[in-house]
Parts: sequence; structure tokens; C-alpha cells
Amino acid sequence: MKTVLITGCSSGYGLETARHFHAQGWSVVATMRTPREDTLPRSDRMHVVALDVTKPESITAALEASGPIDVLVNNAGIGLMGAFEATPMATVREVFETNVFGVMAMTQAVLPQFRARKSGVVVNVTSSATLAPMPLVAVYTASKVAIEGFTASLAFELEAFNVRVKLVEPGYGPSTRFTSNGSARMEGLFPEAYAPFAQRIFASFGQPAAVTRESDVAEGVWLAANDTSAKLRYPAGPDAVALARLA
Repeated sequence: MKTVLITGCSSGYGLETARHFHAQGWSVVATMRTPREDTLPRSDRMHVVALDVTKPESITAALEASGPIDVLVNNAGIGLMGAFEATPMATVREVFETNVFGVMAMTQAVLPQFRARKSGVVVNVTSSATLAPMPLVAVYTASKVAIEGFTASLAFELEAFNVRVKLVEPGYGPSTRFTSNGSARMEGLFPEAYAPFAQRIFASFGQPAAVTRESDVAEGVWLAANDTSAKLRYPAGPDAVALARLA
């Protein structure tokens, strides 16, 4: 039986991905900053573990509690919308600490066991914002583009050790907590001068041509984790697939 460790499982894509792998018979280590088990199946194959990807001691403790794993899914991330002009550099660094350095730290922590076994998969969840330019998400997009470059390079680096590295690129998921989880962080990031433009953008978000469901991303991660080919990118959701075709 294989084991997957998934970061950011308290809600959204991470939660649904944990459920999906469990339904396929895998042992799942579902990690989150504040552990809660009420949304996950009760099973001896489901293990909820505390993890803050920005803290090295938390990463070490979580991996010790998890034991050997076959797949790491770097899903944990924080969202941000706002005018870049009004975004404090402290907020920029906060986004990068989780979305970039947290992903790198988790990956670096599991690579010794993958390399030694000559098997293992790292799946990094980014965003369709990397596929086409979108306004008011410059900082968030920058963090996700950084992981796209990191992943593409690392895939070559680890090929000799039979360790695969993959990207899953979700589309727009209005049913997730992307906005609500980052609302406090976004206060003051829409100056009056940007208000008319921001209102038009928000209106377009309210009438999307297509949306991504949590299940789309869970299935994309499942495919990436089990695909033994050299394929790197897996758009998830109809809008992401459409953008990838145009890229």
C-alpha cells in the first residue's frame, strides 16, 4: 500500500485530494496547521498531522510522524489579490514564505528518502495564473511562476534517481476559500484609484465562463502522481485546460 503526504488539507483542493487518494486505497497523511479530523474519513489509512510548512521544526516533526512516503503533494498555499502598488513588502514576503519557500523546504526534506529508494513523486500545485496574465494577482502569480521554474528544473535534476516531479495547474475555483482565507491580508490593497478597474475584474469573476471544482484538482493530482511518463504539466479544470491549449 502506497502512502501520500498532502499539505494544506484543512479545506479546498487539499481536503478533496486527501479524500480521493483514500478512496483509491492509499494511506494518506493529511497535514494542516491546525489539525481537524471531522471532514476526513475515519480510517486506519487516514492520518491527520500538524504541519506549518514555514517552520523547519514542524516539517521535521511531521515527517517523523508520517514515516516513509511514496508521494509528496505540495498543495498548501496562501492567496492574495490587490494592487501591487499598495502591497507591503512584508505581505509579499509572507506569500513567498508559504507558496515558494514552504514548497522548497518540504521537497528538500523528502528527497533523501526518495533518492535512496530510487522512487518517489513530488507533485507541486500551482495555478492557471501561470498560463495567462491576470490582473490584481501579481504577487500571487509571481510565487506560482517561481514554483513552475523550480519544478521544471528539479524534474531534470532528479531523473537519474527515478524520482518524478510534476505540476498541477488548477483553474479558478470559486467554491474554495481562496478569498475568505486571505481577506485580512488583502485589506487596504485596493486604493481608490484602482476601484473602477477592480470592480470590473470582480464582476467578471462573478460570471466565469468555466470554473474548476475541487474534484478536478484531486483527479489531476492523482493522475500526476501515478503517471510514469515524462509529462510535467497537468492543467486541472476546464478553464485551466482551455488556457493551456492557448499557451
